[in-house]
Amino acid sequence: MSNSFIEQVHYIRIPVKNLERSAHWYRDVLGLQLVNLTEELAVIKVNEGPFLLILIPTEDVTFAHFTINQEQEFSIGFTSPELAKFHQHLLDHQVKVDDIKEDNGHAFFHFYDLDGNMLQAHW
Repeated sequence: MSNSFIEQVHYIRIPVKNLERSAHWYRDVLGLQLVNLTEELAVIKVNEGPFLLILIPTEDVTFAHFTINQEQEFSIGFTSPELAKFHQHLLDHQVKVDDIKEDNGHAFFHFYDLDGNMLQAHW
């Protein structure tokens, strides 16, 4: 098959414990746009593109990341052209943040939302 029926990724769903608190964290700390907040979900827009994060409330112990050999691996990566400033911004807001690492000219760090979902920022 030479052409895909899929045009783009539209959204990723992220499990959270307190929907309203998490929606405001993604808006206020990450600077993303809160488009809609209901009892069932929160819709977060990532800048001007078509990509959305959908926060889904759950009482289950579950995360938007996974493990390989018992080590956490992120599922969602964000680009940030001002990586060091973003890193400091997260630290200033008491976000759990790993150190900035560099691998062959590629800089990145991992950080965690209020529910422990592991995310990555890179440039």
